[in-house]
Amino acid sequence: MKSTYKVWLAVAALVVLPWQARAAILLGTAGNYAVLGGSTVTNTGPTVINGGNVGVSPGSAITGFPPGSVAPPYTLHGADAEAEQAQNDLTVAYNAAVGLPNTQDLTGQDLGGMTLLPGVYAFSTSAQLTGMLTLNNLGDPDAEFVFKIGSTLTTASNSSVVTINGGADGGCGVIWQVGSSATLGTGTAFAGHILAQDSITLTTGASILNGSALARTGAVTLDDNNIRGCATGGETIPEPATLGVMVLGGALLLGRRSRRMG
Repeated sequence: MKSTYKVWLAVAALVVLPWQARAAILLGTAGNYAVLGGSTVTNTGPTVINGGNVGVSPGSAITGFPPGSVAPPYTLHGADAEAEQAQNDLTVAYNAAVGLPNTQDLTGQDLGGMTLLPGVYAFSTSAQLTGMLTLNNLGDPDAEFVFKIGSTLTTASNSSVVTINGGADGGCGVIWQVGSSATLGTGTAFAGHILAQDSITLTTGASILNGSALARTGAVTLDDNNIRGCATGGETIPEPATLGVMVLGGALLLGRRSRRMG
């Protein structure tokens, strides 16, 4: 009996990464929000929110709308039952992300200039993005990325998160779990859901496309921003399973074993 392997993609250095399988961990009703604060939501300038509600709980103050606008059918929710439930669901999703096993520890490295595959990426303290981060969905529109950040997330001015090879809404499968606060620098073009323990600040001209700004206890501060939410309520966080795929030089090595008699 002989065994052969058919290799579909070839490359240079071998790395083994856990296969990402979907888990029943959801944003729940927090997925219906483009912006959710714990204490307040404040806005300056003509911020545009589309694809999700703006809410706050247990605080009640939402200021700056107008001049900010929320595209119908989405609305403002200040300390009402809907915002309270969204905060409860946010807590569940946040804790689930914290508990995920890591694919790779990136502590001390700047995300700028990196190209990453779907997985769970950890920073024991702060994370910095200077320049462009590319997330390669590998042709899967449901590919998922989780970033577990121990303290702060900060982006430099005009930084960006770009998703490739996975459809126009790739950012909806990206989770940023932030242990304290997140700040997006001026002109940053971001993607994915920020789940922050404390506060989130979008400085002038920063945007989140296919994602959201969700703060558990503190404020969300906006200044002439554009946020396009996913508003599905069903975003999942990946949980590594025991299956494996080989990655050589950053590309998948897919193998299929065939058996023949001889």
